[in-house]
Amino acid sequence: MGGTGSTSTARERILRATEELLADKDALAISTRAICDRAKVGMPEIYRQFGDKQGLLTAVADIGFERFLADKRRNPLTDDPVADLRTAWDSHVGFALRNPYLYRLMFTPTGEAKPQAITEAQAILLKAVERCRDAGRLRMSPELAGRSILSANVGVCMMALSFPDLFGDAETSPAVRDAVIGKVTGDEREDTRIGTATVLAQALVDTLTGTAPTSAGDLDRLTRALRPPGADPGA
Repeated sequence: MGGTGSTSTARERILRATEELLADKDALAISTRAICDRAKVGMPEIYRQFGDKQGLLTAVADIGFERFLADKRRNPLTDDPVADLRTAWDSHVGFALRNPYLYRLMFTPTGEAKPQAITEAQAILLKAVERCRDAGRLRMSPELAGRSILSANVGVCMMALSFPDLFGDAETSPAVRDAVIGKVTGDEREDTRIGTATVLAQALVDTLTGTAPTSAGDLDRLTRALRPPGADPGA
């Protein structure tokens, strides 16, 4: 019994050490030596517990998804399912901004093993979209609507994390959120930002349906449209 307890403690220390290191740097920049030093274990322990570094990172990503899903479950449900989709979008972005390196690991796995909880994340979103369908406020199948929203949500987060000067402002995410959700539900808001964000919304949704692949012209118009007023067009 003592050996089992010791092994469990070592596993927990390794996971905790990896999470702590992920607070400041990308997963690919973290060495197994740094993890072992922080966890106070020998190098072979990682291989005994996780098989290899990729197995460890997949386990950490699963922990990240558990926290991500806990946030999702705390989102309130109201009588307006479309408004609830917007709340869920904002919650998703908030998690990404609070946990940038963990979020990258969760949504850009590098090995063959994928975090198991991504399926549950999709299921939670599907249920939210089905509420819109049941209320007569959905323009496409719940499955396609869910994929479209999740793809756009993750895309906005990745762009904000990778290019904060261009996409990390307070307006881009709400603009794309309203354009994408408006596209799939028909609940399009009157907002000057919507016209600019619709380029991305249309590209994302149409690329998923295979009707109109994203073009370089679309992306160029998006970049120009999302620039703050008065910004240098050549910047």
